[in-house]
Amino acid sequence: MEVQNRLIKYCKFNTQSDPNSETVPTTASQMEFSKILKEEMIAIGLQDVVLDDLGYLYGTLPSTVDYEVDTIGFIAHVDTAPDFTAENVNPRIIENYDGSDIQLNENIIMKITDFPKLEKLKGNDLIVTDGNTLLGADDKAGIAEILTACEYLIQHPEIKHGKIRVGFTPDEEVGRGAHHFDIDGFGCKFAYTMDGGEVNFVADETFNAASVDVDIKGFSIHPGEAKGKMINALNIGIEFHNLFPKSSRPETTEGREGFTHLTDMNGDVEEAHLHYILRNHDARKLELQKEAMGLAKDYINKLYHQELISIKIHDEYRNMHEILKDNPEPVNYAKQALIEMGLDVEMESVRGGTDGATLTFNGLPCPNLGTGGGNYHGRYEYCCIQEMEQAVSLIIKIAELVAGKE
Repeated sequence: MEVQNRLIKYCKFNTQSDPNSETVPTTASQMEFSKILKEEMIAIGLQDVVLDDLGYLYGTLPSTVDYEVDTIGFIAHVDTAPDFTAENVNPRIIENYDGSDIQLNENIIMKITDFPKLEKLKGNDLIVTDGNTLLGADDKAGIAEILTACEYLIQHPEIKHGKIRVGFTPDEEVGRGAHHFDIDGFGCKFAYTMDGGEVNFVADETFNAASVDVDIKGFSIHPGEAKGKMINALNIGIEFHNLFPKSSRPETTEGREGFTHLTDMNGDVEEAHLHYILRNHDARKLELQKEAMGLAKDYINKLYHQELISIKIHDEYRNMHEILKDNPEPVNYAKQALIEMGLDVEMESVRGGTDGATLTFNGLPCPNLGTGGGNYHGRYEYCCIQEMEQAVSLIIKIAELVAGKE
């Protein structure tokens, strides 16, 4: 099956994860989709295909050489982001894209002025949404590319490669994708997550990440008698938030600049809750962001002479570059493969995280490779078919290079 047809087929399954669920996986639809993938993996000829009770799906492509070769892996996630609806996804292909604005539906236009990267895709074929849902290329493009590469290698046993392991995880979009991944059973020296954007980008760096829950106690009384008595928890939340500069927000930062992001605020006069995510490539600076949260809490409590605010800080994942800089082999193979494919290699510091960040710190070095998608988590998501085909070739080329090392 052609890689674009796989993606279009997969995108029609709603597999959004749920950050408020305590189950594993967080939604039943992920498990149902993984059952379908399991059958497809068996049908194309992968061996030792196992779907465990937590929704982790594994398979094996046996070696085609009679000498010892490092086992490597390729990993993608089955869930799509909960940020925007994935119900009734209706992908369509734009052939020979002309480089202009894209009319997704009668009301929604994907504009070049908003997404200038589109200009580089002129002349290529794009898969886009109908403007009403996300697409799901994050990360079903990765799944499609891995299985298409495996199918090709199975059909061409003359290509030399070692043992290749495939892993598909649930709940990556809610930060839990690697929590129950069986690294020992996976048995790889290193692996790659296929979960990036442009295909010539190799990501060996992610954010360090933490989250903060802020709980605020107020005091409610009739507003007509409130003077000197009422403490409005919502107003306290606003005061707390305004202690952090606008320059530290996601919408004012880029590159390797970290941010403090208020993702949720709710409550009433009596009590309120704020949720933040903290991100920074520099671990020391992330610690300063966490410290700033504590200082802001202390300031407000002293200002009101009582303990109105309490906070809980949760560490989430770390920058995988701390490990990969001392274990460069998988990054070097990816770079060499791209060069041999005639592509210009770009190294990327991801402004986010991947399963690979946690996997790397848990003992499986795991840089991230591009899938050809862009504008993830919303209605403007797209995927370039030619870059998907290159991603398939990249997987195959890496496997060949590993098998050919002296």
